[in-house]
Formats: sequence, structure tokens, C-alpha cells
Amino acid sequence: MHAGGGGGGVRTIVVASQKGGVGKTTLTGHLAVEAERQGVGPVAMIDTDPQANLSGWFGVREAETPVLVRLLPGGLRATLDALAEAGIALCLIDTPPAITDSISATVGEADLVLIPAKPSPHDLRAVGATVDIVEKAKKPMIFVVNQAVSRSKLKVDAVRALSQHGPLAPVDVHNRVDFAASMTDGRTACEVDAKSPAAEEITQLWTYIATRLQRVAQ
Repeated sequence: MHAGGGGGGVRTIVVASQKGGVGKTTLTGHLAVEAERQGVGPVAMIDTDPQANLSGWFGVREAETPVLVRLLPGGLRATLDALAEAGIALCLIDTPPAITDSISATVGEADLVLIPAKPSPHDLRAVGATVDIVEKAKKPMIFVVNQAVSRSKLKVDAVRALSQHGPLAPVDVHNRVDFAASMTDGRTACEVDAKSPAAEEITQLWTYIATRLQRVAQ
């Protein structure tokens, strides 16, 4: 049975955005770790970005889970099928900042697409191209305001703009030093200090995503 895209086996979340610098890799790593912390698992990650930032983070990580897997020669579908056979429950996929046929194919394997966006006019304008791909693939999506600044007009504008396209996560992920600092040594903010504001945001965000994933996977 095909593993992703609403089939049995491994549930697949694709983190996608045409715009670079929106924090896709940080979110992918943090959510994968948080999913396991909340009892979902085993969890796998796939890095499809040629910049390989997720792979670099995993390379300095002491913990062996969640696992990072390479794409099999047969491509993403074959890889997801193999993960399902291995008993993996959830796979998060980091993607490059581009609109290509491979991105479309990756989105096509998703049960859910997470689209992070920074609260800036340029970033919000760039969301449309990603939305087009997701809608063409007829996949459910969630927006998350990432690298937000508290109580800024830009954030209010971002919420208004994104909510016109689709569901918006009720949790904003703010621009906090804890995120960057934890990623430099292969950890997440939740692992460094589970009671920090950064950790609380990720915990709440994953709880929301898990609820949405449960809904679309039924």
C-alpha cells in the first residue's frame, strides 16, 4: 500500500515555501522532535533541500531520534513505502525554496502541508505560488506565522492575509534566540529548556498540527 498521501502507514507532513529564510528547517526539526516527545513515533525526517541544513543539524545531534533518512533510488514514494514497512509512524519532509516539478511531486505525497511565512509584505506575496501547488495537488494545508515579532502591525496583517488562503495555526512562532541557539548543536529549544517560551510555542503548534493531521488522515 502507498504510504503517504492519505494511505495507510506513515503519515507525511511536507514543510514547504517558495520563499527562502522562512524557517522551514528549524520547524521541521523542532516538530519532528516534539512529535516524538508527545508520543508519536517512530518519527523520520527527509531533507530534500540541496542546502542540506537539516542534514547538517542532524549530523551534530547526539540523540539518534528522530531518524534522518536518505531518499531511495526509487524516489520519495519508494522511500515512504519503505518507512511504512519499517514501522515509522510519521515523516516530516524539509523542502528547498523553489517551485519545481520535484516540489510538486513531494507535495503530492503529503497528508498535510505546512507553509511557514514571515510577517513581511514580501514573504506574504510569495505565499501564493506555494498555495497554487498545494491546491493543484488537492492537499490540506496549514499556515504558520514564523519568526514573528510580538505586537507588531506586520503580524496582524500577516494573520489577515494568510487566513484568506486557508487554515492558520493559532500559535505564532516568534523570532527567538533560543531557536537558532539550539539548532547549532543539534538540539531543539524544547530539549534545551522545555519550559521556555520557544518550547511552549512548539509544543502548542505540534498539538494543533496533530489534531489537523488526525482529521485529514481519517
